[in-house]
Amino acid sequence: MEKKNIRVVAAVIEKEGKYLITQRRKTAVLPNLWEFPGGRVEEGEDDTTALKREIMERLDVEIGVGSLISYVRHPYENYTVELFLYECKIQTDALKCKAVQDFKWVTSREFENFDFTPADETSMSQLLEE
Repeated sequence: MEKKNIRVVAAVIEKEGKYLITQRRKTAVLPNLWEFPGGRVEEGEDDTTALKREIMERLDVEIGVGSLISYVRHPYENYTVELFLYECKIQTDALKCKAVQDFKWVTSREFENFDFTPADETSMSQLLEE
């Protein structure tokens, strides 16, 4: 049986040398793990629309979506995630935890202090190699 592909978009938001990461809720798949903020692309959406919607739903802020930074395909047990990372800018600073457990601004050196989802872990390795 072929695994289902899930298209996911995430935002790499950098401010003053720090990156925005979010913690998944306790009730989510892969609970309590950290990731770049974003989520699933719904039917009929393009990546930009999905990313803006997801960031608004999760952190209550508007973003501008820039260029694609990286793409990772990561197989999980029952599905495969296709993760597209975009460079983004926040247009307001009043972040709120709406559909995330927590968020933090961290330097790339601090990434290793957090447990990330496997797909995000792979993306980070790509980013840090540049």
